[in-house]
Amino acid sequence: MSSDLICKNNMQKDTSRSMDNAGEKYRFCSYEGNNKSDPLEKRVVRLKRSIAEQEKISFGKLRKDIIKPGICTLCGACTASCESIIFKNEEPTLVDKCTACGVCYNQCPRTITTEDGLVGKLRNAYSAKSALPGLKGQDGGVVTAMLGYALDAGLIDCAIVTTRSDEEPWKPVPIVAKTYEDILEGSGSIYSHSMTLRALMDAVKEGMRSIAFVGPSCNIDAVTKMQKSPQGFLHLFMRANILKMGLFCMDTFYYEGIREFVESRDMKLADIESMKIRKGKFEFQTPDELRVFPLDELDQYRSSSCKYCTDMAAENADISFGGVGTPQGWTTVLARSRIGYDIFNEAVDAGYVDARLLEQKEMKGALNLAKMKKIQMYSLNRRQKV
Repeated sequence: MSSDLICKNNMQKDTSRSMDNAGEKYRFCSYEGNNKSDPLEKRVVRLKRSIAEQEKISFGKLRKDIIKPGICTLCGACTASCESIIFKNEEPTLVDKCTACGVCYNQCPRTITTEDGLVGKLRNAYSAKSALPGLKGQDGGVVTAMLGYALDAGLIDCAIVTTRSDEEPWKPVPIVAKTYEDILEGSGSIYSHSMTLRALMDAVKEGMRSIAFVGPSCNIDAVTKMQKSPQGFLHLFMRANILKMGLFCMDTFYYEGIREFVESRDMKLADIESMKIRKGKFEFQTPDELRVFPLDELDQYRSSSCKYCTDMAAENADISFGGVGTPQGWTTVLARSRIGYDIFNEAVDAGYVDARLLEQKEMKGALNLAKMKKIQMYSLNRRQKV
């Protein structure tokens, strides 16, 4: 017993009609079903099969993400792609059984479903870790190792990285790193905003002409605008070449807020050896133990600007780095521009970095997190009545 691809009715093999498509035979319970499949429906069948192989997405997800929040544009893309969806009471409505083929969700102009749409354009994706003995960086330590290679090879004059204040533990301090020892000071993540653009301008004023710049998407975007805008400072510094190394980022927190939270949990910032956000948890490593808290306990300390950011993967960078998707101790690396791609692979060839191509299941982890960042704007961007 099989079912008609169009109407989904059960049918007997000896009474059904068939159609050859892309080397495979499909059966229909009537001439009408067969006729419907030609030629547009043939493409619909192929599209449904292609999407279903990746992920089951029901109409319920479209309703939850787009229709109920009031984001639907009433363009009709979903109704045009599925006969089980009609417009009723000024919104798309399911009137027949949903097969979770995902076609309606993938046609909607308000959903974000492509890799480019979620993490930006890239040349290649890798799982990587530092190959330098004794290097202990965040995740796989790839950023530090790559900066070390670029400095040793004479590709950069300096790097803009963020270190921790000596006077106020874990307070971010951006520096112009000119030695490998300086770069090591910037290893590890600090989950507060760092004013790295000031350090970048200091480096340009000092005459640095080849600069690696490390920061999350908001800082990368600032550099990009300063480079490309006719009114941008860096637009006039044609000799200042900047390698933009972006860091994956979902949230940052006010420094005073992190300190308040840590002290309220009977810890001291000076005793914290490392911090990490992983799987919805905020981890604080002390000399004696690992303290783990639900991330939502820090919501009140979350930077307000992060509520409006939709770029988890630093899409305007030359190369992006993050700890999501790959196994613990490894880094997800998205090589975007030609210069980012070339320098990363040179670091691999020179023995500074171990790398392999990122697996699809690992990439999916990064895509899912990026999607969470993208759609958070839907609940915030509501036009208020005057």
